[in-house]
Amino acid sequence: MNPSTIQIVGAILFAVAIIHTFSTKFFEHLAHTRPAHAGLWHLLGEVEAVFGFWAIVLVVFMGFAVSKDEAVGYLDSRNYTEPLFVFAIMVVAASKSILQFASGLVRMIANFVPLPRPVAIYFTIMAAVPLLGSFITEPAAMTLAALMLRELYFSKGISSKLMYVTIGTLFVNISIGGTLTSFAAPPVLMVAATWNWDSWYMLSHFGWKSAIAVLINAAAATLIFQKELRRISISAPASQGDVPALMVAIHILLLFLIVVFAHHPPVFLGVFLLFMGLATAYPKFQERLILREGLMVAFFLAGLVVLGGQQAWWLQPILVQMNATTVYFGATALTAITDNAALTYLGSLVEGLSEEFKYALVAGAVTGGGLTVIANAPNPAGMSILRGNFDEGSVNPLGLLISALPPTLVAILAFQLL
Repeated sequence: MNPSTIQIVGAILFAVAIIHTFSTKFFEHLAHTRPAHAGLWHLLGEVEAVFGFWAIVLVVFMGFAVSKDEAVGYLDSRNYTEPLFVFAIMVVAASKSILQFASGLVRMIANFVPLPRPVAIYFTIMAAVPLLGSFITEPAAMTLAALMLRELYFSKGISSKLMYVTIGTLFVNISIGGTLTSFAAPPVLMVAATWNWDSWYMLSHFGWKSAIAVLINAAAATLIFQKELRRISISAPASQGDVPALMVAIHILLLFLIVVFAHHPPVFLGVFLLFMGLATAYPKFQERLILREGLMVAFFLAGLVVLGGQQAWWLQPILVQMNATTVYFGATALTAITDNAALTYLGSLVEGLSEEFKYALVAGAVTGGGLTVIANAPNPAGMSILRGNFDEGSVNPLGLLISALPPTLVAILAFQLL
């Protein structure tokens, strides 16, 4: 390896950004104890701002160290489709119409779960919605699950232990739950076309194993906290202010079009603008759109794209030196400190890989997708929605890691033994 100065600085800033993500709780604490500079501490405590902030530092350094034109050229060479898509899908999936439809679907499925109502709905959200992500994409599933959990459980003053177990299990289930098809999970999207993996291949090699792990994880979290869940009061949804069926159908169509054209920003952004026009024309059928949250998540992912582009020089040699078993556990670990889609993308650039190696790389990438907020693209979306209910409005990264380890172990057993 003969990295350039820019690549070395990029790797250092990437490491600093990772350390920063584990320090956001500290900055949020400073915001409460040092009010004189609370605005600065809040900014540094925003986990969604971390990678975007350090990406700006990298680009400024490139501008001074090389030239402004090369810095701008590097930015232009990055692919920002995923950040743009996650922004669009987050906002539309969180609209009142989609939430009303998804909530009704969850409650209907929960009717068939032989458990008390609050326990049954919790289990359904944790099990069914992540698997739904294989069809509406993982970011949309994350948004829907997080919003329903916030409204029905997190807002009811549940214990900190339940909140951490819920968010850790949700992140893992979303990461593995999108593997029933070839178009819903970001790490799968990066390799599906190159390796000719269609949805039947994903279902037969990954999907059924993922479904078993998702159900086990959801059942375990539900069983452990069933006593606390039983005490939560969940009232029937009020019919007043319901969105008409035609408006719901239009929103579902727009969501479907965004998913279908996920690789074509001019198309899905055009559909998103149509959604914004509809929301403006009929405000009585909308609640507050999560534009700020969506933009912050897009900023996070764009920063990851910019910083991640400087990591191939050390990451790819590590991957190609591993055998299939080693690459599975290596990918699981590396995913915690890199975006899993970036990891599989690097793997797709290597020619002559065996099918066993390819399976291990993708399986490891999705297995580790719940360990940290940066491990999987939908995680920042769930974090931005749920973190306001945690102490000081911040999720402890170590707490997330610890709570995600048991469901990650279940995923490991599913992919390695089944």
